[in-house]
Amino acid sequence: MSKQQEGPSPSAGMEEKIAALAANRARVQGGGGPAQIEKQHAAGKMTARERVAQLVDPDSFQEIGLFAQHRATALGMAERDLPADGVVTGCARVDGKVVHLASQDFTVSGGAAGEVHSLKVAEMMELSLKTGSPFVFINDSGGARVQEGIDSLTGYGRVFYTNVMLSGSVPQISLICGPCAGGASYSPALTDFIIQTRQAQMFITGPQVIKQVTGETVSAEALGGPDAHMTRSGVVHLVADDDADAIYQCRRLLSFLPPNNLEDPPRLPFDAPLEADPALNDIVPADIKAGYDVRDVITRCVDDGDLLEIQAGYAPNIVIGFARLQGRSIGVVANQPAAMAGALDINASDKAARFIRFCNAFNIPLVTFVDVPGFLPGVEQEYGGIIRHGAKMLFAYSATTVPKLTVILRKAYGGAYLAMCGKALGADRVVAWPSAEIAVMGAEGAAEIVFRKTIAEADDQAAKRAEMIQLYRGTFANPYVAAGRRLVDDIIEPAETRRALGQALESLCTKRETRPPKKHGLIPL
Repeated sequence: MSKQQEGPSPSAGMEEKIAALAANRARVQGGGGPAQIEKQHAAGKMTARERVAQLVDPDSFQEIGLFAQHRATALGMAERDLPADGVVTGCARVDGKVVHLASQDFTVSGGAAGEVHSLKVAEMMELSLKTGSPFVFINDSGGARVQEGIDSLTGYGRVFYTNVMLSGSVPQISLICGPCAGGASYSPALTDFIIQTRQAQMFITGPQVIKQVTGETVSAEALGGPDAHMTRSGVVHLVADDDADAIYQCRRLLSFLPPNNLEDPPRLPFDAPLEADPALNDIVPADIKAGYDVRDVITRCVDDGDLLEIQAGYAPNIVIGFARLQGRSIGVVANQPAAMAGALDINASDKAARFIRFCNAFNIPLVTFVDVPGFLPGVEQEYGGIIRHGAKMLFAYSATTVPKLTVILRKAYGGAYLAMCGKALGADRVVAWPSAEIAVMGAEGAAEIVFRKTIAEADDQAAKRAEMIQLYRGTFANPYVAAGRRLVDDIIEPAETRRALGQALESLCTKRETRPPKKHGLIPL
């Protein structure tokens, strides 16, 4: 019998039994003991219970499975006492809303996940689904508990399966606060958002295995650190300085989300009127080749200038994130002219499509800001499957039934214009600034095709080319042609953008749209 299970004799009185209970609780809640806790702190990390305490509202945590114990007997496991089997699980409130959670305890055998450990996690996930509440998983584990063999793998499998059952029903957020290696990294990958601290690493095969197999030498930080996953792999959605920052970002993220797919996102009190903002009139350069930061436009249109940008370091040519408009949560998608001129490429298409589908699943209206010259050309993009990846955006927007508002700021060319939620893809309201150019392609390229013979026959080809470019731009590349075809609902002064969006969202908040009955669509993965 392990120490955790020891208690007073059956004949003991209630007072002695209560004392034994208190002693057992204190021992289990002490995790791996003072020495291991100090080691955790020395590494700049909180303990599992400290993280829970900081995440949830005071005195709201109800621990479930405190006295859980593994049942392994091989390789000396029969005598090993692993408090709470290395993971703290339960439910609590965050800003008054119920969440279920699991927090791996690295002080207990490195947080290694065995059968019971994983079953505790899966059971919290199942309770999230039953109660319609978000699930938060704080990862800090050395990986599978190898002494339990295939039982530990089965436990992982149960977690993965349950991740998928929760997907689209309740929000799932993973915090990576320590090592997350091997199969363990697939559970975060199956959740909606990953927040990784700078002290953490996440990878499938570690540096030692890579060196053995390929001969390559790489550090754990370079391989699986937050910078690698934010800028290269696109696995991570938010990077945190430390545990406290990760918890803050988790709370902030939850504030934008509904508890489940059957409820609307929370609406915060608001008192800011929908006034004109003259600064927007001068924010976008008249020169269509000049870059600017689209976040300057977004923050002037949303409540309090508050934008929670997601995956800021990955595919920076597109901006995604959460904001509020008149207190309502919205999802924002915007081309970023400051990076690659805002062109859509493979990574940007994946990034945006996934975010669009999340917002649709959880009833979050979408606001799209368009300034796109097209899909990024190049052999690498074509071989990489830009056709398939770009189609994800077409699919995601077309399948979306939440309110969809689109603002065309400047360039809106070709198929990329459609991929940025043009009217043909089901946008409920499309407004354009007077600077908008909506066309099959840019005037320069179009003039070379349409007026090639005219330009070639001119005595002064440069002057004729400039003349034909202006002719094409005046004929097609302006918002009035699109408005005449009912592809733009209104052409507005930029200063009126916040007001136009707020009024449109207010009128569309009760939108209902049905789709053909089917199991699910087949997005071009």
